[in-house]
Amino acid sequence: MTDDIPTEARDAFDGHDAFAAADEGYRVTTTVFDTEVTASERDDYATDFRVRVDVPTLRAATEDGEVGEAVQSGWLDTLERRLEDAPMATRASVDLDGFDVTTADGTVTVTYEFAHGDAARGVEIAKTFVEYVEGTYVESVVPGYEYGEPVTDLLSAAATDEDGQRGGTPL
Repeated sequence: MTDDIPTEARDAFDGHDAFAAADEGYRVTTTVFDTEVTASERDDYATDFRVRVDVPTLRAATEDGEVGEAVQSGWLDTLERRLEDAPMATRASVDLDGFDVTTADGTVTVTYEFAHGDAARGVEIAKTFVEYVEGTYVESVVPGYEYGEPVTDLLSAAATDEDGQRGGTPL
């Protein structure tokens, strides 16, 4: 419940257009993926943040689910290595206190944990991490498969410029 979130962080989430209150924290409204961002107090001046993003596995994202084990495994390994670089996408110095990628039932769950001294800036960093996961996921889609939702929408959006003109793929 959001009542457990420190006041400064809760105010930052509530004042940000990209966040909406959810069961245990906040979800990011600018992505098609299931997300949850929470914040908690710590003993020093900083606020702890936890960012969770759920994305479909490559196999779950395809229409027929026919992805070879070697492709799925290599895709997941590469995705995990790339996702670990999320702090470099921020304009802040962020050291991860935790980073985890797990898979279960066709879902890849990516979790970041970090602390920041400015709760409002921490909220921005959390949003950046979610956007980084989405962008990295889109870039990691393997050509040659027929994809379903939400991948088709993401690929379409990535290949369309701000004027609605079709361009190439995001790669």
